[in-house]
Amino acid sequence: MDNSSSFDENSDLGYQPSSSSVDQNDQSTAETPGYSTMSGDSFILGRTYSETSAFSEPIDEHSYSSEPSPSHWPVTKPSAPIPAVIATVKMKQGARALDDKLVDPESIDSDLEMMKERFAKLLLGEDMSGSGKGVCTAVAISNAITNLYATIFGQNLRLEPLKHEKKAFWRRETDCLLSVCDYIVEFIPKLQNLQDGTALEVMQSRARSDIYISLPALRKLDAMLIEILESFEDREFWYAEQGTMSSNSTLSGSFRRVVVQRKEEKWWVPIPCVPPGGLSEKSRKHLRHKRNCATQIHKAAMAINSSILAEMEIPDTYLASLPKSGKASIGDTIYRNMCTTEKFSPECLLNCLNIASEHEALELADQVEASMYTWRRKACINHSKSSWDMVKDMMSGIDQTDKNHVLAEKAESLLFCLKQRYPGLSQTSLDICKIQYNQDVGQAILESYSRVLEGLAFNIVAWIDDVLFVDKSVRNQVQLKLQTIN
Repeated sequence: MDNSSSFDENSDLGYQPSSSSVDQNDQSTAETPGYSTMSGDSFILGRTYSETSAFSEPIDEHSYSSEPSPSHWPVTKPSAPIPAVIATVKMKQGARALDDKLVDPESIDSDLEMMKERFAKLLLGEDMSGSGKGVCTAVAISNAITNLYATIFGQNLRLEPLKHEKKAFWRRETDCLLSVCDYIVEFIPKLQNLQDGTALEVMQSRARSDIYISLPALRKLDAMLIEILESFEDREFWYAEQGTMSSNSTLSGSFRRVVVQRKEEKWWVPIPCVPPGGLSEKSRKHLRHKRNCATQIHKAAMAINSSILAEMEIPDTYLASLPKSGKASIGDTIYRNMCTTEKFSPECLLNCLNIASEHEALELADQVEASMYTWRRKACINHSKSSWDMVKDMMSGIDQTDKNHVLAEKAESLLFCLKQRYPGLSQTSLDICKIQYNQDVGQAILESYSRVLEGLAFNIVAWIDDVLFVDKSVRNQVQLKLQTIN
């Protein structure tokens, strides 16, 4: 088989947990641990117009026997079973491979067998014994997307285009995993004009609203990120591995120590090197432009990810683990500030707390979020009413003077301000718990896909910053030498 298939075999895409970090996700295992487990027992997640995913649905006319539909009603095709889905995957991927001239037609059958294996592992919930002890389908497919990202981008720590086999592999496998969304539909009303001119309202199937809105946007962001990496095929800078120097590098030892000091927390990341006089103005302009693009993509992916997480149900296990007192969760200092201050200012409170690191910020976010739901639960218990009274209260805005309700609102504003101040903050304990116990396949796909794109965009921004940092340091050294000579 060609390079693509050999890469598949070497990487063992059985969606095994990857020991490599998943980028921002890869920001390293030490900084933001990646999420790649084979079981649902432990989940550690890192924050940080192509085409809509649509396999055409060719169904054999003789595969299903059904009564002819009335002439006034649209004919509804039956849902394709798994073998039909795999057949469509074969047709689509075979056509793409032939267009890209990456594989020959004889390799399509081998790719089909590999896809069958992937689907089997998803259906078994990663439990190869078949005893039913595997994770649910939503968690299995979330793991699959995360591990696929780790396989393709986990070792790609440079601003350079993906190799052809890796890019083809990413496209093929994402198409395969995202194709599940083609069969998650909802029914919407549609007017249909009959032959006699009568307008009749019928129900038409369409992709579920969250998938219909978010998936095309995520596919576009995916294509844009790949395009950014492709734009660095001809570049003025290069990379030297940690502990070595490129033969073309003329950097001094003192500068080398500056770079190593900047990278000491990520010793495995290759160090960018630039020409002795620094980068040209055209190259710097290109880097800044791509950095701005990647920053906007990161914000968009993070917004989609946050919206999907907000829609997920809060697991009962999280609610059961909440402390009995919100005060005990956030501590006396924050609680006293919330209770005694007439005009509560989360910005001033965060300034007084003197948060030293993102680790402390994440710990505070967990505490504030737990106290917020504790107070909300108390507010509901204290004002338990009949279902009709609850509906009327929700419509009119319930009990704004209740102490628990007020404290919950202040905690929510503090949490929002904290996330605004630390945009790269890792996912909170509640977010991780939601992903772990989520059973909605559509939400699992959107959440994991947006998360890995968010991580890739974050890393591209960081890699560009590293190059610009080295370029600025070299130019400063040149200026110092010129001043010394003069």
